[in-house]
Amino acid sequence: MNAGENVKKIKFLVVVALIFVLAACGSGIPNALNYEVTDFSYVDQNGDNFTLKDLEGKVWIADMIFTKCETVCPPMSAHMAKLQGMAKDEELDVEFVSFSVDPEVDTPEMLKEYAESYSDDLSNWHLLTGYTLPEITVFAKDSFKALVAKPEGEDQVIHMVKFYLVDQNGTVLKDYNGVENTPYEEILADIKTIQ
Repeated sequence: MNAGENVKKIKFLVVVALIFVLAACGSGIPNALNYEVTDFSYVDQNGDNFTLKDLEGKVWIADMIFTKCETVCPPMSAHMAKLQGMAKDEELDVEFVSFSVDPEVDTPEMLKEYAESYSDDLSNWHLLTGYTLPEITVFAKDSFKALVAKPEGEDQVIHMVKFYLVDQNGTVLKDYNGVENTPYEEILADIKTIQ
């Protein structure tokens, strides 16, 4: 085998290795979390059934909020509404999903009134309830590796304050701070990467 053949063989092996590396990246999101969202069937702010199947093939941003929250939820929901508007301006096809972490208090009507104080377009923003506190606690832990806890005798719920980027297959790829310094441009760029 001459030197030219060796170079060709090395180039071929490098190309093959690159193909494997790129295939392993999958989503194009570096260091993807790769959490699988567990199947769910809940109720949205309109009282309609809303399931994981409704999000199949769609990119979505998820968070956890509750209507009686006195601290982190108002800024999170304001940031979610701003992100929703920015995505719309850029004509990105993305859904927004807020899971109530106080489902025994948050009715669909309460969630709708709450959401309308942040956005005048709820066509792609789904606020969900219709489950028990133990159910959302397990769902949050299994799907998002997120803590949800309501101390006995308290009306405030402890929960994660992140926005989660979920791909078309229901895989959580990345999370972002939803309360302060929310990286809108980074989130929009990541949505574009996986669409």
